[in-house]
Amino acid sequence: YRQRRAGADQVASAHHHHILASCHSRVAEALASKMPGNLKVVYFVNSGTEANELAMLMARLYSGNLGMVALRNGYHGGSAGTIGLTGLQTWKYPIPQGEIHHVMNPDPYRGAFGSDAAAYAREVEEHINFGSSGRVGGFIAETFQGVGGTVELAPGYLKSVYDTVRKAGGVCIADEVQSGFGRTGSNYWGFQTQDVIPDIVTMAKGIGNGLPLGAVVTTPEIASVMAQKIQFNTFGGNPVCSAGGLAVLKVLDKEKRQAHCADVGTHLVERLKSLQQKHEIIGDVRGRGLMLGVELVTDRTEKTPAKAETAVLFEKLKDLGVLLGKGGLHGNVFRIKPPMCFSKDDADFLVDAMDYAMSGF
Repeated sequence: YRQRRAGADQVASAHHHHILASCHSRVAEALASKMPGNLKVVYFVNSGTEANELAMLMARLYSGNLGMVALRNGYHGGSAGTIGLTGLQTWKYPIPQGEIHHVMNPDPYRGAFGSDAAAYAREVEEHINFGSSGRVGGFIAETFQGVGGTVELAPGYLKSVYDTVRKAGGVCIADEVQSGFGRTGSNYWGFQTQDVIPDIVTMAKGIGNGLPLGAVVTTPEIASVMAQKIQFNTFGGNPVCSAGGLAVLKVLDKEKRQAHCADVGTHLVERLKSLQQKHEIIGDVRGRGLMLGVELVTDRTEKTPAKAETAVLFEKLKDLGVLLGKGGLHGNVFRIKPPMCFSKDDADFLVDAMDYAMSGF
């Protein structure tokens, strides 16, 4: 309600230009106050894809290098530029992918090295040394891969990789489009779970709560390269969306939604893990807060993706009144990322519905 009211009030003001409104500067200040280190300069865009496009532009300009490093299984958008960063063939059209180097995904469940962050980090260093000029523009990663099936990166991975990338002249970008704003419960930003401070942070989705609002936050030093030319986005940070975004940030703080996500998420994970003990089709339960993944397999030892079974369960759950997302390369992961007002009663209803739907498998 507060967001709708703020948007309606802004529309009633009868102008759309940011020069005549202060809400975009206020939401920029609010975002900057949530950032660690010297991440204080905010650029507004309309989506996560646009945010990652701008972040990649900044990285290349600042570093003077074109090559970007991204993770296999990651998703960063579907535009002509970000489609190259995305590491899932299901989202990639057959067009030039740009100077993108995809490295091994530090996936504790399916990755070649399990949870060995150091091994994955060494592979990044080797890829830069053997697969590039030795210099890169930047590295981008989601700490919790959303579209890829809610994969939380191996603990300690980003700290090692950030060090390697910076030594190679690149900047480090955290894609917080899906994991930001307290959704993981333990932290306001996903990258904080890895004890790192990125050079650039991108965000969208949650900040707009349905409105087209995204942002890129970086340091004054990196932002200074944008002064070479004119950087502009017609509707980025427009007054209506900015008013809505500011209202969202206020509600998240006032209603303590981060703590709520942690509490409900802990309860939901416990129930999902109990369900895993009952149903062999559940191979893995993972994530934090209200950003969870349930991976379905036909064989727990081989971890064979239960693609067809997931599709059937998806429809069964829909008939039971439960809408879940599907993710991962094989579409065999239920992505549980509900509104942040999701309650324990809602969580119980979800798990009970899954239990009922899975009884036939």
